[in-house]
Parts: sequence; structure tokens; C-alpha cells
Amino acid sequence: QVQLVESGGGLVQAGDSLRLSCAASGRPFSQYAMGWFRRAPGKEREFVAAIRNSGGNTYYSDSVKGRFTISRDNAKNTAYLQMNSLKPEDTAVYYCAASRPYNSGDFYYSDSSYNYWGQGTQVTVSS
Repeated sequence: QVQLVESGGGLVQAGDSLRLSCAASGRPFSQYAMGWFRRAPGKEREFVAAIRNSGGNTYYSDSVKGRFTISRDNAKNTAYLQMNSLKPEDTAVYYCAASRPYNSGDFYYSDSSYNYWGQGTQVTVSS
């Protein structure tokens, strides 16, 4: 089992930045790829970003590419999502998730690839 706890959400204005954290406990953190997803009101949960267990490869949705950066610190058992140039359409509950490693990065775009999920943290961006 892996337990995931997100933090760092809040209310910001358009153009501001936030950094989300995802603290993991349980099984060795370095064994898992990590992903961030979000669910906006009235919408399906969508992929945001993912990072391989080694941190060597990262993946982003087109909507956040160039503005968000995913990273991890395996020594601290923590994954991060740095969000810059926030827009009102980024408003959502953000979830971190852990996945077993896959050879193909394509798997990380699908929420069905993830075994463990956090409870979510609210990000609200006002215009």
C-alpha cells in the first residue's frame, strides 16, 4: 500500500504560481511513477503530468505544457507540481497518483494505470 497526501492548493489570481506537493508513505517511493490529475467542476478527471520513478522522463498534457513542471525528490518521498502562469481554466481539484513503472510512457496518461490516489487539493484561479 502507498498513502498519498497532497498539499499546497489555494485561491490565487490569474498569472500567479502555486506549487503542489504529494507526500508518499508506505512502500518505497522510488518504485513508483507519479502522476498528477485534475477534475474541474462538471468535467471528467484529466491527466496533467507524470514522471517516471527515476525522474528521468516527464509527460504533460498539452494544456499545461510550458507552464507546469512535475518533479520528485525520492529522498523526501515527495512529488511536486509547479504551476506557473495559472489561468481560470486551471481551477480544479488536483490529485496525485502512483503507478507501477511501465516501459511505454503512453500508459501514464491514463488514470487506469494508477494504483494509488491521494484525496485531492483544491486549486482556484480567479480572473
